[in-house]
Amino acid sequence: MGNETIALACFALTVILYLAIKRLNAHVKRWWTSPMIVVPLLLIGLLVATQTPYETYFRDTRWLTWLLGPATVAFAVPIYEHRALIKKHWLSLASGVLVGMPVAVASSVWLARELGLPELLQNTLATRSISTPFALAAAPSFGAQPELATVFVVLTGVCGMLIGEAMLAILPVRSSLAKGALFGAAAHGVGTAKAREIGAEEGVVASLTMMFGGLATVLAAPIVGGWL
Repeated sequence: MGNETIALACFALTVILYLAIKRLNAHVKRWWTSPMIVVPLLLIGLLVATQTPYETYFRDTRWLTWLLGPATVAFAVPIYEHRALIKKHWLSLASGVLVGMPVAVASSVWLARELGLPELLQNTLATRSISTPFALAAAPSFGAQPELATVFVVLTGVCGMLIGEAMLAILPVRSSLAKGALFGAAAHGVGTAKAREIGAEEGVVASLTMMFGGLATVLAAPIVGGWL
């Protein structure tokens, strides 16, 4: 089987697995049925078992990565529909983004340096707290490796979703604004999907926090990248 056929099969398999696991997750709402966890693990296992190079897998599936851009922009729709909520809480939201994003970048780089990780990993971890399209845009300014940035973003989103859900079960947080900001700032796209499951307002606030946080990080990346 030629590389072109294998690449096309990988694309089809990725889409089929995602739809199947998503359907399973709709019936069994547990963290271990989340497509963001199950599908990557299944694909990694298949690639290793069949000794398929990542370059061959990515040949056609790169179009799925390209779709992340329009998908992120689509989050603007619920934001427009709930603009009155944004107008009412704009100061709280702006303060959260302006404080949360620098803390996320600085804490990631600081912890990586304390652990003695290579400089490339330190710079790449700086992009982990924003959604993938923003992370790919900011990666060159941070001196980050784009493919690794994508992996760190996904891991951060999954961990943020799981930890955020556990925190909300323990902490007496009642504000929809706080719940949405928690998921949007800490777990970007994955967290926003989780916030939308909790409620409409939580989803809107998470979308807004994620988009503003990503935009602020991309704009500040050329300056911050020079300090790393």
